[in-house]
Amino acid sequence: MTGRLVHVGPVIIDVVMAVDALPRAGEGVFASSALTLVGGGFNVVAAAARAGMEVVYAGAHGTGPHGDLARAALRSEGVAVAHAPSPDADTGFCVALVDGDAERTFVTRLGAEMDLSLDRLRTLRPEPGDFVYTVGYSLLPGPRADDLLTWIGGLPEGVRLVLDPAPVVGDVPGPTLDRVLARVDLLSLSAAEAATVTGRSVPEEAAALLLPRIRRGGTVVVRDSARGCVVAGAGVGDGTVSGGAAARRVPGFPVRAVDTNGAGDAHVGVFTAALADGLDPLAAARRANAAAALAVTRRGPATCPTAKETDVFLEEAEGDEDPGRGR
Repeated sequence: MTGRLVHVGPVIIDVVMAVDALPRAGEGVFASSALTLVGGGFNVVAAAARAGMEVVYAGAHGTGPHGDLARAALRSEGVAVAHAPSPDADTGFCVALVDGDAERTFVTRLGAEMDLSLDRLRTLRPEPGDFVYTVGYSLLPGPRADDLLTWIGGLPEGVRLVLDPAPVVGDVPGPTLDRVLARVDLLSLSAAEAATVTGRSVPEEAAALLLPRIRRGGTVVVRDSARGCVVAGAGVGDGTVSGGAAARRVPGFPVRAVDTNGAGDAHVGVFTAALADGLDPLAAARRANAAAALAVTRRGPATCPTAKETDVFLEEAEGDEDPGRGR
């Protein structure tokens, strides 16, 4: 596998609580379980690292118990940390409520992870072949978003930029989004986020409209939950044509979901690692779909499988698709 993943998005702490249903206003409910885990950008970091990619966490992190927990988790995945802790704030946290249908609701308190300065970014030295990952939360209005855009604009040719706009994409100013998309090589977003950006609820149509907005030769992936994903871009070949671009659906894998938290992050991380390993976008999408399917069968945010687990899952899926296999 060639190239590193240099992650400049925020890593935060997730407090994950399982509830039968969300409480109504003014009411309370009991959680059947609760876990305190490292999440946010860590989910992508862990997914790529478990898929065999070298990963550097180049985002900001705080001084305090949450920052300590984040750094310990990164070390456990073999991920290098580029910057020293910020001295004046702790890492933020998110409360994730997972209901009986495996859907999730979030409440977030941001912290030191949102204070990544241009000076710190300029200490990084991504090289051709590397992937730089960022997320929509880092593009919300403020001086640090301007710093990130400035740094992104100066990335060397051959460094591939990965963007996951996240559910906050509707709050990212249009000029900011246009500016970063013009440098993006891999755009991965949910179907709901794609609809927010394009106004099209059909993933194939949204992917085709987004493709001309990113760099020539790039790839758009619209994640469509259990239905898999839609891929548009170079190497996709024949597919649904809309707006002059081909978009092809890569089906998902049927599993019993118990927690969808982190599934999209697992998909992005594994898809990126697969590209770094030389797979074409459609093969990378199938592998990412498999990893995401495994992830939703486990509770917690950073539930992405290892490369070996994904291999086994795909081998078993291929056996199920071929009735004559093994006879």
